[in-house]
Amino acid sequence: MRIALGVVGALLTWFAFAFTAPAAVALAAGEPPWPFLVTAAAVAVTGAVLRRLTGSRPPLGVREGFLVVVAVWLLVPAFGAMPFLLGDVPQLDHPADAWFEAMSGFTATGATVLTDVDALRPDMLFWRQFTHWLGGAGIIVLALAVLPRLRIGGRELLRSELPGPIETEPLGATVRGTARRLWKVYLAVTAAGVLVLAALGWAGLDRRMGLFDAFSYATSAVALGGFTPDDDSARNLAPVTQWALCGLMAVAGLNLLRLYRLAVLRQVRAVSRDEELRLYLGLLLVASCVVAAELFAAGTVTGLAGVRHGAFQAVSVMTTTGFATLDWSDWGALATLTLLTLMFAGACAGSASGSIKVVRHLVLFRFARRELEQAVHPDAVLPVRVSGRVVGTPVLRSVLLFVLLYLFALALGTLGLALDAGAEKGGTSAFTALGAAAACLGNVGPAFGELGPFGSYAPLGQASKVLLTALMLLGRIEIVPLAVLLRRGYWRA
Repeated sequence: MRIALGVVGALLTWFAFAFTAPAAVALAAGEPPWPFLVTAAAVAVTGAVLRRLTGSRPPLGVREGFLVVVAVWLLVPAFGAMPFLLGDVPQLDHPADAWFEAMSGFTATGATVLTDVDALRPDMLFWRQFTHWLGGAGIIVLALAVLPRLRIGGRELLRSELPGPIETEPLGATVRGTARRLWKVYLAVTAAGVLVLAALGWAGLDRRMGLFDAFSYATSAVALGGFTPDDDSARNLAPVTQWALCGLMAVAGLNLLRLYRLAVLRQVRAVSRDEELRLYLGLLLVASCVVAAELFAAGTVTGLAGVRHGAFQAVSVMTTTGFATLDWSDWGALATLTLLTLMFAGACAGSASGSIKVVRHLVLFRFARRELEQAVHPDAVLPVRVSGRVVGTPVLRSVLLFVLLYLFALALGTLGLALDAGAEKGGTSAFTALGAAAACLGNVGPAFGELGPFGSYAPLGQASKVLLTALMLLGRIEIVPLAVLLRRGYWRA
């Protein structure tokens, strides 16, 4: 326990610096910066106290790593909600609403309780967008870069935080080297996205794409989040900007380590043999064609516009970003069910994506095929392979455990939303409850009906908002760390 609290304190101390950026924006906009400065002070003091109380710490182990992951992802959104409360933001003046919005930001979910994003002050709007970028991968990589400096092993956090069941081969001899490379990739993709979107505005191809809008959309796309600086998501952007965002989301859904190998090390042949990457790109293409075909059949859109909207929505939902160019709440049953199915796909392991992720689907398919073959040939030795590598029994067990826990959490979340909605007049439909639970647990964000891409979670009761906030947290930490902490045996040792 002391080891974990000391690490949490060290991470909070570094997290305090994140509030300097919105404080600077507040000063530039003529707004009071004290909500961010007070929060930064509170975070720094909390981190210093935890570090002082724990004293010297031995290396971090796997057990402590689970606690660090859960504690950080509980405390960071809690502190992240403080500026909304201290700044007296009208739409986020209730603690549950502020925590919901902050958790949605840091977990890169994109669900919102705001009904008028345009009413936010510039500093609060910037902080809301900045939480996406920090939560997408910034906190993960920062943690891995800082821990070795404190002489605390970070490899356990690498295994716990980078999503996906298969450990990726290291790019460097140390965790610090791997973290540095991940950080560079994340920064490079973000910078490229901002420059491309800003260039579209400067060239006159999208008049509304100023520098702040370019920053907002690019950081949300790279973090696979979904927050936007207005209420229209990506609906009013120029077609060329929508195509640019579509490509940026697809790139951000790649494994960061694979992206480094492709862009920097030029290991094209090795990356091309990655079965997860091939399946990811194939699913994106098939999903785009299916959604576009459904839009054509329903007469919603036609021609090249239909191709663009179909591809954009398929990529946005599958990568768990949550941007929208059309209100999919108005679509027919088939197209709606297609989007619901895509919410369970996710992007590649090692990206900022939520949901189950492509590699787990690949492992499950190979495992199911192996079991069917062994039913006919019980004496055959048939290892499960992914990208030519044998997937061991521990990995198979972890994949099965995660999927079972994921579906269990989805069922409990849906039931809880339905019960809370049933206590209110009118309530919400069972499908809306299922969509909201799937969207928040999968870190997609927008759901269906009044909770769709141009709607808001504001009409829900406070109990439902707290439940959905918990589902966002579970989806971001991939359930298992919290499930481990809830076991009585964890606290006995």
